[in-house]
Amino acid sequence: MRIMDLLTDSREEPVGDLEPDVELSQAARVRVLLAAALGPLVTGYAAVATVLTLVTLTAERTVFSGTGVLLAAGPGWLATHQVRLDLGVHPLGVLPLLPTLGALALAARTASGAAIRLGCRSPREALPVFVTITLAHALFGLAIALGAHGSPVTANPLVAFAVPGALAAVAASAGIFRCCGLPDVVAERLDPSALRGVRAGALGFAVLLACGGVVFTVATALSWRTVADMYEPAFGSGFGMFLLSVLYLPNAVAATLSFVTGPGFSIGDLTVGMFGYRGGAVPGVPLLGGLPEHHAAWWPALLVLPAATGAFVGWTLRKVDADPAQRIRTVAVAGAVVALGCVALGTLSGGRLGDGPFDPVSVPVGVASVVAFCWIVIPGSFVAFFTGEHEPPAPPPEALEDNEAFEDADDVDAEEAAEAVEELEASEASEEDGAEPEEPEEDAALSRESAALEEAELSRESSGEAGEAVTGGTETCGDVEADETDR
Repeated sequence: MRIMDLLTDSREEPVGDLEPDVELSQAARVRVLLAAALGPLVTGYAAVATVLTLVTLTAERTVFSGTGVLLAAGPGWLATHQVRLDLGVHPLGVLPLLPTLGALALAARTASGAAIRLGCRSPREALPVFVTITLAHALFGLAIALGAHGSPVTANPLVAFAVPGALAAVAASAGIFRCCGLPDVVAERLDPSALRGVRAGALGFAVLLACGGVVFTVATALSWRTVADMYEPAFGSGFGMFLLSVLYLPNAVAATLSFVTGPGFSIGDLTVGMFGYRGGAVPGVPLLGGLPEHHAAWWPALLVLPAATGAFVGWTLRKVDADPAQRIRTVAVAGAVVALGCVALGTLSGGRLGDGPFDPVSVPVGVASVVAFCWIVIPGSFVAFFTGEHEPPAPPPEALEDNEAFEDADDVDAEEAAEAVEELEASEASEEDGAEPEEPEEDAALSRESAALEEAELSRESSGEAGEAVTGGTETCGDVEADETDR
């Protein structure tokens, strides 16, 4: 029986509620933090070295050197983290975004795994993971910049310390956001409508990026003959061009997004905008094969894409609140999120490109962010206002204070009020016809009794006056009983 009880108890306990109470030792916690610090650095450095090795091995008329690849991987790691490099006296600030996105994803995954292994339940408990990953990236970037001093490729030590640290901080925060209860903390401190606006803004920014990607893909496909002519017959050179185009693909999508929303972008003297075009030299990269050679009159038709995105954001927020003004404020929050995303993406996608005819590559960040905000807010507010619920307008408080009939409006019975209105209408109708209104039975009985009393009183008064005239000043006492004839 005892064995059966044990088996029964073990079956009744839910497995999902069992949580291990194992406490990690101090040495184990240090090992987890050390792995979180070195893991992204070693992996990122190895990935950069692998890419450089492939390029060196496939390129023609080059001699492979392991030491040279390892030394070049350091500045490559800095370029991956958006640190501007100096090639002698020529600046290189237009850095590929695809490796940066990969580095951010790696740091976020590392932070999430370390927080789970340490059993972090709150942001305070996950703070060591955040500090470790951020400080490790900053110190590693500083070490590479100091070690490259005097070499052909250099970097500013302060920038090499700050930029990788900032990117790692963003990635680590994203990694520990969900596993450490940060969504609940944000939900407590942030208004629910504002939180919905942030989510809708992130969705709208993703849709705008998709629009930019579609336009870029269509333009490249329509110019495929020009793109194919930019590839050289040699395998090594063609592979290098293909790899370069893939690494800079997010930069091209960001520039196309700026073009679709209106402001456009520029590469040196070349300026491509929705309502303006100025020709110039273009780098011989297949990624840029879809650039137009002149302005087209149909380009403004592409503005329907950001307008539709704003309408879509407003449609998703139509049920946020019954108050139309609150819905418009939520749409404004979504527009601010989209504008902030355009600022970050435009800042990272451009920069200096030597001192030649292609310098600089830029996206008008300020104008692009304001225009993107307007594309979300204006059509989004219109859709959210007219497709959502509308509360009936409340009467002004002055009218309620002046009218005493509203004070007890909640205590009035609807049936009694209807009967009173019907009686009032009936009485008015009888007065107009000249007929007296019918009295209720109780009122008629009371009127008959009062009339009888008045007649009795008058008869007593008349008999008293007659007796007084006969007897002349006889006084009556209350104890004197009246004769039967009087009765």
